[in-house]
Amino acid sequence: MHFHEKPNTYVTNVEIKVSDLQRSLTFYQEIIGFKILQQESHKATLTADGETALLTIVQPETVEEKLSMTTGLYHFALLLPTRHDLANIITHFHEKGVYLGASDHAVSEALYLNDPDHNGIEIYTDRPESEWTWHNDHVHMVTEPLNIRSILEDGHGNWNGLPVGTVMGHIHLSVSNLAEAEQFYTKGLGYDIVTRYGSQALFISTGRYHHHIGLNTWHSENAPKLGQNHVGLKTFSLRLDNEKQAATMKENLRVMGSPVTEIDGGFQTEDPAGNVVLLKF
Repeated sequence: MHFHEKPNTYVTNVEIKVSDLQRSLTFYQEIIGFKILQQESHKATLTADGETALLTIVQPETVEEKLSMTTGLYHFALLLPTRHDLANIITHFHEKGVYLGASDHAVSEALYLNDPDHNGIEIYTDRPESEWTWHNDHVHMVTEPLNIRSILEDGHGNWNGLPVGTVMGHIHLSVSNLAEAEQFYTKGLGYDIVTRYGSQALFISTGRYHHHIGLNTWHSENAPKLGQNHVGLKTFSLRLDNEKQAATMKENLRVMGSPVTEIDGGFQTEDPAGNVVLLKF
């Protein structure tokens, strides 16, 4: 999984707001297979390997349901190490009666579901990089039915929670204006465009991954940003490579008029749709 190592700028942690912390903890442990790394009264950090924080869930003091049309989280995506891990979690979901969506994207095989607050989740495995098709700098991606039977043939039915090698594969964001989002992430943060879906979706990455970030306006064109107490995305974190890269990003963002705030271990900014991005070493 070299796409999720330096020098790539990849997602390390996603922080979401939920309406009931205990209900969410039950779901994320029993259904998704996370372990609790750290827990406070209104906040918990979740891990797959017992060391690395992948997901943080927060219950605001005053919590409001998400409005139907806002910017924010479309889904976060957990990347499993192997295809047999995907087979095992399919069997686990079946046993738990979990309702799923499923797609073959040519570069990956993916499952889709929602948490109790309708935060979107993707769980996927990548096909070998040698099987990806590139047309110049654009990778070929599709949305086709997933061959569940073929995947299950790779499994052994033994699901013991998220495997140790699980990483936050990517994040997919709902934005209000795709052109503004493109400018922010490519000119501001240095991402490359790797594929477009018409005029409403864009996939970007570093190091020729199929995407570290997805951006779309399917349900959010010209929509307001998510409220501070609404369930949904609070922040997401990206890994910085070095001080020179950080300085370049900060300068680019300031020139664009985007906010830049120093934080422990890096800096914080906000995309034009109001999604808060933490950039850390």
